[in-house]
Amino acid sequence: MKFKLLLAFSFWMLLVAVSCNKDDITFDAPSQQLSFSRDTVFCDTVYHQVRSETYFVKVYNNEDKDIMIPRINLEKGGASLYRINVDGKPGFDFKDVPLRKKDSLYIFVEIAPQATGPEAIAEDKILFNSGAGQQHVTLFSVVQDAEFFIETPGNPNVISTHTTWNKDKAKIIYGDLTVNPNITLDIQPGTKVYFHKNSGMKVSSGATLNINGALNDEVILRGDRNDPFYDTIPKNWNSIRMEANSNLNMNFARLFGGTRGLDMKQNTANISNSFIHTFFEYGIYAVGSTVTAKNLVMNNCGESCIGIFRGGNHSYTHATIANYSKTMGSFNRNGITAANEWKNAAGATEQGALQRLDIKNSIVFSDRDNSVNLEQTPGQQFEFLIQNSLIKYSGTSEAGFNFDTSPNVIQSLKNQEPEFLNYFAAKMNLRVKTSSPARGKGNVTVAGTVPFDIVNVSRTTNPTLGAYQ
Repeated sequence: MKFKLLLAFSFWMLLVAVSCNKDDITFDAPSQQLSFSRDTVFCDTVYHQVRSETYFVKVYNNEDKDIMIPRINLEKGGASLYRINVDGKPGFDFKDVPLRKKDSLYIFVEIAPQATGPEAIAEDKILFNSGAGQQHVTLFSVVQDAEFFIETPGNPNVISTHTTWNKDKAKIIYGDLTVNPNITLDIQPGTKVYFHKNSGMKVSSGATLNINGALNDEVILRGDRNDPFYDTIPKNWNSIRMEANSNLNMNFARLFGGTRGLDMKQNTANISNSFIHTFFEYGIYAVGSTVTAKNLVMNNCGESCIGIFRGGNHSYTHATIANYSKTMGSFNRNGITAANEWKNAAGATEQGALQRLDIKNSIVFSDRDNSVNLEQTPGQQFEFLIQNSLIKYSGTSEAGFNFDTSPNVIQSLKNQEPEFLNYFAAKMNLRVKTSSPARGKGNVTVAGTVPFDIVNVSRTTNPTLGAYQ
């Protein structure tokens, strides 16, 4: 019994001691400046009345004493577009915030703004006032006015009349947006189209999608997460699905960040001066379709930048088709794959002849063995031409053709490093260096059919292979 009483008394004394120690903690005014995990919080681009994701900044006390921060507040106070949460408490102005020695606290940041025009900047500061001097962390975001297209059980989310989109408002798509049969959707220069996760667009039979960008005023089609991290990863949205007998005209557009870019079946597409990159499967997935592309730049696609199935009719002139990836290193990552066969949704094999695949004055390159793979079906028509182009080719049977002896390969280069300025998606610049073997190797007659490169530089003399002169 004595032992139990002694144990109980000892435990009670310990509690008293802990309680006394807690009550005796003193917090002094800071004598050094605080440090932060970042000095600027760049919030994702946000849309009218749509709350952003939550960001955070950590505040560190590097002193050997417990401190009391006299005040942490938003510079614009209650009028700020931002809201903060300091160590678990929401608001915009906080007094006497304690911070233990060598410890840190979290400040969470979000914004849900009112748009006052097509695009504006929202900026504020989190101020830290103390005896060590005022410090701040900058808050920054782009705010866009937006028009929403939301598919629900009661709203099939269709465009049923001829429609024009312009850049006055961003277009935000939730679920699938369908362009009805025989309807035209025109997308004007500078328009930004954002797809939510698992969302996409369907262009029905007989419908036409015109993406009418302009030099320095591209049309952007991407996922709705604008944080720079999401610029370099795929599968943020699904695809633009072109149904049989639909039409696509795309000029000065940038399409990236989904599962498939253009998902086409028996339709016609004309593509020029455009970027298609960072797709989980294919940038262009074409079944029995006709595609004519000029000044096209592609990169960073899991299976292949271009997948051609069940034949079709394809022409790529002054295209730069690279496939490099840090995030999809285990995938096939081909440049162009072409086959006369295709398995439909039911698993049945369908066949069709490749009537034409022209690759002219182009670069098709990657860090894989073969950047062009032709899966030719014995006894079936398979017409192709590689003219004045730089190709990655290993010489194995996987490529489906012999680069050195095929009469369909004319004045082309193999396995010579194109010397891109930067081929990774985060800082992608697929121009070639002045020392590149692609310089001056283009056919002048072919270049005359595309006399200006993707940034409007003349290429009528000494044409460089690819989309850039």
